[in-house]
Order: sequence, then C-alpha cells, then structure tokens
Amino acid sequence: MNILTRRQKLLLEFVKKQHGEQKRKYTGEPYWTHPLEVATILHDNGLFNMVELALCHDLYEDTKCNFDSLYKELLRLDYCNVNAYNICKQVQELTDVFTHEDYPYINRLKRKQKEAKRLGNVSFKAQTVKYADLISNTKSIVENDPKFAVVYLKEKKQMLNIMTGGDAALFQ
Repeated sequence: MNILTRRQKLLLEFVKKQHGEQKRKYTGEPYWTHPLEVATILHDNGLFNMVELALCHDLYEDTKCNFDSLYKELLRLDYCNVNAYNICKQVQELTDVFTHEDYPYINRLKRKQKEAKRLGNVSFKAQTVKYADLISNTKSIVENDPKFAVVYLKEKKQMLNIMTGGDAALFQ
C-alpha cells in the first residue's frame, strides 16, 4: 500500500539522502525504513497530518540535517512557511537532549528519566509521533534483542507514565 502523497514521496527522498548509508541496528535495513514505518503507523491510525513529522523525526538526531536545512527543503517542496516551521520545531521537540555525548557524567537511567520528563512537555503532535516511534522500535528490539528489551521496556513504560499528551488511541 502506498500511503504517501507525491510531495511526501519527495520529502522521503530527502530523508533517504540525509540518512545515507545508515542501517537499522538489528535488521540491517536502510535506516529510512524506520521513519517510513512510523509514518505508516500514524497514517493507518488516521493521523494523516503527522506523516511529514514522522518522516523527519530522526533527522536532527541521526544526520547532519538541521532546522535551517530542513526548513529550506520543506519550502522547496512547496510547504507553506507555517507548516515548514512547525514541522522543523516539532522535529526539534523529538530530538534527544539528554544524550551520553552531551551528559557523559549522568548515567543512562538518570538521562532517560530527564528525557521522559522533557518529552512530557512537548506538543500533542510530537508526543503522538513519539508513540508511533516507540511502537516501531519496541517491535524491533523485542524481536531481535530480548535481553536489552527488558531494560528498554522499563524505560519506555516510565516515559509513557509522563508522556500522556498525545493521541489517546495511539497511546493505548
């Protein structure tokens, strides 16, 4: 099933280019298949206005793409200024702040707690996309790394206890 509009397909091509040769950790698939899966989860749940955000959600975190370059690309693809700005801002909301690189003196548990608290205050759309991201990642981790899944699921349960402001149906 092809869920993307022509413009969304062009945006996906940009996302593919940004992610380059990156691969999914457990499957070896091209990384861009993950944002597409997140977009598909949202689309299948009737959340059509979040597909672009889903496609772009990992760009700042995992590529050299930044707010300005994504904004320019969205304008080039004929997104209006407001929509382009909002997508870029929401990608920023979804980008991890409490990373090991930036906070090496804080252990993983504390960083994940801080990140959960931060995500509890982001927009409805950002939280909703994060729910779909968690669904996608959880499936992959549980299937491919059951030992780490125990840690991961505990962290995500804590996150979901705080991050309750997104789409209620997807949250369930």
